[in-house]
Amino acid sequence: MRDGDRTVLTMVNDFRGTPKEFAMVIPVPNVITRGQIHIGDKADVDRLDAFTAPRLVEYFDQDPCAMAEKDDRAMKMSAAPRASVGMAQRTREEALGVRIEAAYTVGEYDILILSATQSAGLETWLREKGYGVPPRASRVLAGYLKQGMKFFVAKVNLKEQAKLGFNYLRPIQVAFEHPRFMLPIRLGMVNADGAQELFVYALTRKGRVETTNYRTLKLPSDLDLPTYVKGEFPAFYRAMFDEQVRAHDMSTVFTEYAWDMAWCDPCASQPLSNDELRRLGVFWLDQAGASGMNAGGTFVTRLHLRYDAAHFPEDLVLQETADRTNFQGRYVLRHPWKGDSDCPNLKNYRASLRDRRAQEARNLATLTGWELEDIRSRMAVNALWVSPEDELKWWDRIWR
Repeated sequence: MRDGDRTVLTMVNDFRGTPKEFAMVIPVPNVITRGQIHIGDKADVDRLDAFTAPRLVEYFDQDPCAMAEKDDRAMKMSAAPRASVGMAQRTREEALGVRIEAAYTVGEYDILILSATQSAGLETWLREKGYGVPPRASRVLAGYLKQGMKFFVAKVNLKEQAKLGFNYLRPIQVAFEHPRFMLPIRLGMVNADGAQELFVYALTRKGRVETTNYRTLKLPSDLDLPTYVKGEFPAFYRAMFDEQVRAHDMSTVFTEYAWDMAWCDPCASQPLSNDELRRLGVFWLDQAGASGMNAGGTFVTRLHLRYDAAHFPEDLVLQETADRTNFQGRYVLRHPWKGDSDCPNLKNYRASLRDRRAQEARNLATLTGWELEDIRSRMAVNALWVSPEDELKWWDRIWR
């Protein structure tokens, strides 16, 4: 959530490993107090993910004989403080230039807020405390220290987790105020095994969120696809995103969804309630004049990127715009009419259907990089559906 200088950052981690191996080190602009930290509900983030997810929409052709005079193309449309640190420990921290500004246990997490005077000392301190800090971290840590950043360090308290009964890592939420709107991604890359996948869901008052130091592009949308894609939409979408990342040299942030939270068309899931939005940080719903479902003019932007250190050398710098134009990653399935009517318009309908299916196959091939012949085979194309262009021999197409 971002409004003015106010930010509520909700972090959900897809972590592979045992909880005792998990640790998160996040640069923050100032010392975070206990009251600024909250353990959220993953279900709220799952709801936001479902609401903004790319979606398929389906249309069914009507009887061409009954619709002879009508264009049936559908309108296109989006915790308590920890014990004090001992004197010997303080001496060691001072020698390394590290200061523990605050320490908390919140839910199942032990959290420290650290400041440091030099990156080597901070790196040494983290290693001595059992954090797996890779060799490349020093340069990145130094960059954050030059900006005057503090470090929010969290790891799982196994006893508290067992007591609470959760078998997954709940989201950590941090609220703070700072004029710079950014997401730190560089530190996570130094400990990454290959490229990382990041989804950003930005809740704002004014409008769409975009990056200022990288290109932000809308994913291809509103394209007709073969109907068989319905049974394998996840595979299609992964292939399509892979192709877009490849085409843009993995240096672009993609917009998958941008919409007013009060409504959707079509809806992948029901809009979030005021209570769900409030738990994600949308504080203005409590202000005068905000009442009812999804009040207060909340706008959501969903960004998706794949990144590594070579292609994303800087943190994401973001800005809220006044653009409230609705957009969604939306893909269309049009089912042909299969009745037994017979009229003069049927011939025209079949001709248009033949061309439409050929275009659907080309759309899918272009979006995913899949072979056109394989797609046509999956579509079970027969002579009725083959376009005049496809009927040409290969030598005819050279000079046509």
